[in-house]
Amino acid sequence: MKNEEKPKLLARLNLFDATLLVIGSVIGSGIFLTSGIIAQSLPSPEWILFVWFFGAVLSLFGGLTFAELGAMIPEAGGQYIYLREAYGPLAGFIYGWTAFLITQTGGIAALAVGFAEYFAYFVPAFSLDNYLIDMGVLKISSGQILAVLSIGILTLVNYFGIRSGSFVQNIFTIFKLIAIGIFVIAGLSLAMSSGETTASGTMPLMPSGSSLLAAIGVSLIAVLWTFDGWYSVNSIASEIKNVKRNLPLSLFIGISLIGIIYLLVNLFYVTTLPMGEMVGVVRIGEKATSFAFGSTAGTLMAGLILVSILGCLSATIIYSPRIFYAMANDGLFFEKFAHVHPRYHTPSIAIIWQGIFAAGLCLTGSYEQLFTYVVFAVLLFFVGVVAAVFVLRRRRPDAERPYRVWGYPVVPGLFGMIIVLIMINTIIERPVESVLGLILIIIGLPVYFYWRRK
Repeated sequence: MKNEEKPKLLARLNLFDATLLVIGSVIGSGIFLTSGIIAQSLPSPEWILFVWFFGAVLSLFGGLTFAELGAMIPEAGGQYIYLREAYGPLAGFIYGWTAFLITQTGGIAALAVGFAEYFAYFVPAFSLDNYLIDMGVLKISSGQILAVLSIGILTLVNYFGIRSGSFVQNIFTIFKLIAIGIFVIAGLSLAMSSGETTASGTMPLMPSGSSLLAAIGVSLIAVLWTFDGWYSVNSIASEIKNVKRNLPLSLFIGISLIGIIYLLVNLFYVTTLPMGEMVGVVRIGEKATSFAFGSTAGTLMAGLILVSILGCLSATIIYSPRIFYAMANDGLFFEKFAHVHPRYHTPSIAIIWQGIFAAGLCLTGSYEQLFTYVVFAVLLFFVGVVAAVFVLRRRRPDAERPYRVWGYPVVPGLFGMIIVLIMINTIIERPVESVLGLILIIIGLPVYFYWRRK
């Protein structure tokens, strides 16, 4: 009897696809929802632009660091693989466990909730404040139901193959880049032609001394959340053609373009809105566009942002299941999660269960709560992966490294050090959320030993 080859993930994405995946995984709701929150801590145009620039540089340093690992170990799973190779299966499992409970599924939920927030602009009946069920502790709004539906639909799209998922995501990404470019160029041109900015109005009080440092730390966390996702290509490394060249290039090109776009968008915000009008505003993109061009343009912007968020949601649903697939291949997660669809060559079971769990998170907390859990957990593992570059260079000095991180050891060391400082600041500023995140991570220890015994 002839043995049939086991279905596997196939290399079907080129440099263009990988770069757009980096961009699409990052540019979602954050850039349109975050700057008003940052303005609460740093009510100054200069400081707002500074933290966005600093966040862009940090993200590029992180991308260069991850590029070395991705080119060296081009396997599906990304950070799970790097932590496993550097520290052993327990470290990899704890990352994957946290990814399933918090970072990846929580990120998907946060994007879906952001989508619902903007959709409510057009259909107020889907507001996050329009509760269909209100039983005290349990509250479910029509907006949360919409978020769940968006996850379900995009999960099905990505179930049918990475090429089909990538094609849809590429369309979303190209469309939103064109849309953002039109509004930013038009807005900055209007500000320049008027010869003045509206940001010169009444300014809220700025923090100083240690309070300023704390405010910068909290703001950087918000900024890094909007950059989160650039490591998407690391998780799908085995599905990228000529991966040893295209993975590092996609990270460099993608993160650089994102940084430029984010700085220009925020320049549009601070030159359009008085600072007092920015503080605490969630739908800052819509408000700035309406302020500059009128309510009709604001409505159009809200519609285009919906496309942006859906594209990011789709991209995240593409790459995240590869983490759980890799864990299952190592016998450290549910065996079915290692299943590859024989026709579509996707980790189909992992995709489905990721969608189910993320949908559940949409029904359990607000956008800001999910936002905090996701970023804090990401910071923890960033430090471990950065250290893995140093560990593997020492343990495997002769291993093939098609790309070596530029500026080693300064670039990865500086990135890791600053992430540690931001993480400490997060614990100080948001102790309850941080402790909850740590508890969820620790719970993974007995689960790991259970899987090891199996």
